Amino acid sequence: MKYMVSWTFVPGTYQAAADRFLKTGGLPSAPAKMLGRWHGLAGHGYALVQSKDPSAVFAWAAEWSDVLEMQVTPVIEDRDAAKALRTNRRK
Repeated sequence: MKYMVSWTFVPGTYQAAADRFLKTGGLPSAPAKMLGRWHGLAGHGYALVQSKDPSAVFAWAAEWSDVLEMQVTPVIEDRDAAKALRTNRRK
């Protein structure tokens, strides 16, 4: 399953978050895998993470919860959405 993660800094934690990111790289632990990450210029960012174990994504978000407000949304790709829509239409 893929998860789209977005975040903003908890007010007053920018430097602590930046220091932690520079020290650790901010990657999730296995079995979660980061597929891409983008940093917005207004203090927010986005990551695409893949994992068969949703608790690994939860644990990663929890590790950063003191400095980042993270929103995690399970997502599917176009082909899977189209398949679901076609199947739903037949019912």
